[in-house]
Amino acid sequence: MSKAVILLSGGLDSTTTLAIAKSQGLDCYALSFDYGQKQKSELNSAKQVAELFSAIEHRTMSISLNDIGGSALTDSAIEVPKFKPSDGIPVTYVPARNTIFLSYAMAWAEVLDCQDIFIGVNALDYSGYPDCRKEYIKSFEIMANLATKQGVEGKKLTIHTPLIDLHKAQIIQKGLSLGVDYSLTTTCYQADNNGDACGFCDACEYRKLGFKKVGIPDPTRYQR
Repeated sequence: MSKAVILLSGGLDSTTTLAIAKSQGLDCYALSFDYGQKQKSELNSAKQVAELFSAIEHRTMSISLNDIGGSALTDSAIEVPKFKPSDGIPVTYVPARNTIFLSYAMAWAEVLDCQDIFIGVNALDYSGYPDCRKEYIKSFEIMANLATKQGVEGKKLTIHTPLIDLHKAQIIQKGLSLGVDYSLTTTCYQADNNGDACGFCDACEYRKLGFKKVGIPDPTRYQR
């Protein structure tokens, strides 16, 4: 079977992405990051999800984006804001996060002799992050094939973004058809240690809207 590296945060989108890769008959290697985020409960969700979909291996790598700061997700001096539709890029954007995550995935894929990376970026129901756009993903893929031994030797690396053109409700419907248990996932930007969501950040609002449009109860546990 072919191998694939799956970036797995433990949230709704990355979990659905893992389910899609698994449904394609791929041997899935899940990669999560303890990157200095304020809330760590998503890592517990990632572990449970990786087990649910029988990942061949699940690694959690530690890096320190909190040392850089500049984001409400990593910097204790910046509060996570309540959801507010805007044309600007919100303070929950983490500088260079997907570039760093994809670089680690690219390196591990090369060691595994793997030519497929899956990432659950979305460019519809999302917060406007620049590293979730098609143009960015395509540019990184070109760079990766220039920068790696396997790319130079003709083993083309492909970065798959199966959710990029889907609304949240469509993502949820796809995941449910593949056996995803969304009660295991943590999407909130400031979930507590138990994984209970705040209910008012961008991530929570998009998630709630998705389940509402699908017409099924939201399995998310919310903080009182």
